[in-house]
Amino acid sequence: MTEEPKPKHGIWSPVPPKVRLLILATVLNGLAFGYLLIYVMAFLPEVGVSPAVVGAIFGVEGLALILAGIPFAMLSDLKGRKWFVIAGNLIFAPTIIAFGLSRDINVLYVAAAIGGVGEAMGLSSWNALIADETDLTNRDSAFSLSFVVGTASFSIGSALPLSFGWIAAMTGLDTVAVHSWAFLVIGAASFGSPVALWFLLRDYKEKVHSQKTQGLKLGGMGQTLRFSLINSIIGFGAGLIIPLIGTWLWLKFSVPDAYSGPYLALAGLTIAFSAVASPRISKSIGLFPAIVATAGSSTLFMLSLAFVPNVFLAGGLYLVRAGLMNMNAPLMDSFLMGITSPQRRGLASTLNAIIWRIPNTGSTFIGGIVLASGTFDVPALGLSHLDLPWVLAAGLYALGIGLLYTNFRKIKPTM
Repeated sequence: MTEEPKPKHGIWSPVPPKVRLLILATVLNGLAFGYLLIYVMAFLPEVGVSPAVVGAIFGVEGLALILAGIPFAMLSDLKGRKWFVIAGNLIFAPTIIAFGLSRDINVLYVAAAIGGVGEAMGLSSWNALIADETDLTNRDSAFSLSFVVGTASFSIGSALPLSFGWIAAMTGLDTVAVHSWAFLVIGAASFGSPVALWFLLRDYKEKVHSQKTQGLKLGGMGQTLRFSLINSIIGFGAGLIIPLIGTWLWLKFSVPDAYSGPYLALAGLTIAFSAVASPRISKSIGLFPAIVATAGSSTLFMLSLAFVPNVFLAGGLYLVRAGLMNMNAPLMDSFLMGITSPQRRGLASTLNAIIWRIPNTGSTFIGGIVLASGTFDVPALGLSHLDLPWVLAAGLYALGIGLLYTNFRKIKPTM
């Protein structure tokens, strides 16, 4: 008698093999992005760059994403995903190298804009590609794996400054030179991601949809737009402080990037491994209840960061907040793709990202100004200008989560 194969019960075992390989192919770009982010938000302030300029660099990148996102999304839905995935990853490598070659602010603005265009290409196609290659039975697991791999590689990249003191001592270079050489090496290595993606997708048959079927209109996207507009409230709150956490640690507790980088790497790994549980929570209590429960509980820890007296408590609370809040990120992606028709997924993914990014970009600039100024203290609440962004962010998170629950608690993914 032939023994029947045993079913696989691993968290990611349902994910199609090709999807797993595509996700793993992005690791090098994840490392590069993690290092870039900690450089901009933590190292640049150490060498005299204003927090307002740091916020503006993120703002330029976000603006480029906003302007390029919709056209790329429409083309992705009409013509297919793979070339946008490959091109978006390819553009990122020279962006990284540019940051290593110059610290001229204008050059960094241009590099940030090019990076935003590359991100727009990726957003127009990546989630849609994963959704096209999965179904309701394995999509949560696929987005969980994508989030875990992306976040873990990002976290390792942000930890690289931990080794720079040792490298400087061994080579005789100063820290600025070590940072620059790191950009050049990491940038060159990140060309490996688009090469790997091309190899995996070279024979990929696109699931395209005729222009007669979808056109270039937003008809039938009302539910997606409502979801994205509510989610943008959370984006506005996040932008006030989350991209500036390294800057906040430097200004409030004098933590340099040699320490904030590894700490943020630990936070990133906490986020990544917390998302391992996302599919199981979704299966246990339902996809949407899992989103609300994890995001809602994290908001309390976000609020508590406004009142922390020392860096150690702040670090612990932020780790818990990060793990809880981002546990729902792959579930949010899965939910959005599940309520969107396949021929609109590229547009839906990009619209959600852009509508989230618009207020997020503006609030990052606002957050940089608040952190740089001493005129936003609230003595009646015992809050300094360094604490105020946490309170405002928590309030906006609570509002956004409440509206998501009110509007989507009875809606279930069907596609």
